[in-house]
Amino acid sequence: MSEPSIFTRILDGEIPSDIIAETENAFAIRDIAPKAPVHLLVIPKSPQYRNVVELAAGDPDLLSELVGLASTVAAEHADGDFRLVFNTGPLAGQTVFHVHAHVLAGGLDETSLGG
Repeated sequence: MSEPSIFTRILDGEIPSDIIAETENAFAIRDIAPKAPVHLLVIPKSPQYRNVVELAAGDPDLLSELVGLASTVAAEHADGDFRLVFNTGPLAGQTVFHVHAHVLAGGLDETSLGG
């Protein structure tokens, strides 16, 4: 069995983080290395899916919940306009293999979006 992801450790209280929004199955936090004035992460509580492709195939309702939470936090922390990014695979910049969405807003930087 692999070690818990950083997101599981945050959810379990092992790593401090400010959870800014939460649903039954997902939560949102601020990215620790922001690529835009607003850079939030929306994460399922379950580490079952490594990337968005697995999530879409395995639980489309959870994917919909993530998108809904992304919209909610973008409305609360930005003007409601946002970019939603899922990195899938190491060559695409994914470094944490617990699916998560980047919510970016407010003067977006076109640099890479690792995570």
